Amino acid sequence: MTSSTSGNLDWLLDDLVGRVPGVRFATLLSTDGLLLGRSAQTVREQAEHLSALASALHGLGRSAGTYFEIGGVQQTVIELDHGILFVTAAGANACLAVLTEESANMGMVAFEMNQTVQRARTFLSTPTRTPEIDGPAAATHTDRTLP
Repeated sequence: MTSSTSGNLDWLLDDLVGRVPGVRFATLLSTDGLLLGRSAQTVREQAEHLSALASALHGLGRSAGTYFEIGGVQQTVIELDHGILFVTAAGANACLAVLTEESANMGMVAFEMNQTVQRARTFLSTPTRTPEIDGPAAATHTDRTLP
């Protein structure tokens, strides 16, 4: 599922992929894994899968920071045999995920990701999603006492 309000940020991801050597895919996502935007080179299925992975990685980092009382997660980097996965905080409840070739300059990628986040910080923040309390779903959440 993709948010309809952030499709206008795909150009920003296309710019990142086109400008930084070795960057293959870029996605914007909410911290709970909702795909918010993707670069043109990223097929929808790949973008959704990357968003799910990035959300999980960001959540692990957030949990580590909370448990060990060392602060919030800023960036997660995973070096793979033939590529590098970066997940960077991109405002409240949003992330930017980038997958690169193994030859990519990690410092340059991290710097350019942060520049991209700064260029669109106000657009990259997504509100926390909460379940609806009113409506048909509310009937399933009523308090019941057992006999």
